[in-house]
Amino acid sequence: QVHVVESGGGLVQAGGSLRLSCAASGRTFSRDSMAWFRQALGKEREFVAFINWSGHNTNYAEFGKGRFTISRDNAKNTMYLQMNNLKPEDTAVYSCAVQGPITSSPLLRDYSFWGQGTQVTVSS
Repeated sequence: QVHVVESGGGLVQAGGSLRLSCAASGRTFSRDSMAWFRQALGKEREFVAFINWSGHNTNYAEFGKGRFTISRDNAKNTMYLQMNNLKPEDTAVYSCAVQGPITSSPLLRDYSFWGQGTQVTVSS
């Protein structure tokens, strides 16, 4: 049985940083792409960032470029999202998705498994 668990969320002031982690278990995902999504209260879920199996190809939503960095450690079956210079509009539940397509996709339905998410709250 596959489990995907996010951690690292919390409350931070604007301009601060957080590092989210996504740990997958139940199978090896070292050959699969992974991604981060987020959903703010009252809004639709949106794509944040994508990373391919090797970590050499990444893609970011426009709002994350220059502030967010996605990475992974295949030995640990874990993916990360480093978020710097956080803004109040970054407040959302951040979820990770695993076993996605070869190239970046902003659609959650293109990924086989995803977690429940971790809350990120940025105060002004």
